[in-house]
Amino acid sequence: MMFSKIKKPLVLCVLFFLPVLFLLFLYPSKHNYNALDIVKTNIPELHNFKTSEGGSITLENQLTVLGFLGEDPMQDATPALNLKELVYDKFRGFKRFQIVVLLPESAKSQAQALKKELNAFEPLKYWTFAFGSPEALQNAYTNLKISAVLRPDLGSDYVFIIDKERHQRGRLDDRTKTQKEQDAPIQGLYSYNVLEVSELKNKMSDDMRILFTEYRQKRKGKFDSNTRRADDILNNEIN
Repeated sequence: MMFSKIKKPLVLCVLFFLPVLFLLFLYPSKHNYNALDIVKTNIPELHNFKTSEGGSITLENQLTVLGFLGEDPMQDATPALNLKELVYDKFRGFKRFQIVVLLPESAKSQAQALKKELNAFEPLKYWTFAFGSPEALQNAYTNLKISAVLRPDLGSDYVFIIDKERHQRGRLDDRTKTQKEQDAPIQGLYSYNVLEVSELKNKMSDDMRILFTEYRQKRKGKFDSNTRRADDILNNEIN
């Protein structure tokens, strides 16, 4: 009987103090991270594209997710829905964040229908559809670092992260820890597949958070621009 009386307060004390103790261990530690790599510099502005209202698009001073949905975006709305649910909904409202989707001028009516579907619950304040000629779309796509070609319908399953200085961001070395230990060939990640839910939820979300943290620390004067994931690559090349 005496043991049961002691046991209850003891369990309560353990349940209360264990999380506190865990937080105390974490408190002195410094959160170190490497900045998101610049994989290509000076992405040109999209001067040859206009919104359906005739407005212009600006990449400078914006954190942009850039996509290409092709001539027939309503034929398969999965890429746009994934982009909205797994990227837009997560980062909307962050300062200077925008999603820009480029389409041919022939896709204006379909883009309007897609916008209506995406707007079902709330207006897409930070999402812009912009239209241009097939040549303008091809040029905008080839200005990016990517291994896959633009499809004949002028669409792509990949989206790109462009920073405020118009540099394309990604990973120069996307190997896992195990792959590095096994000395596997270096493979980069320059774009993100909108059909791969795990890639959007894990890798792209991770990289977007790192980029937002980088700019937040820059504003506070705490950012060290010398830290990058590329450090490992440079060390390997030197050695």
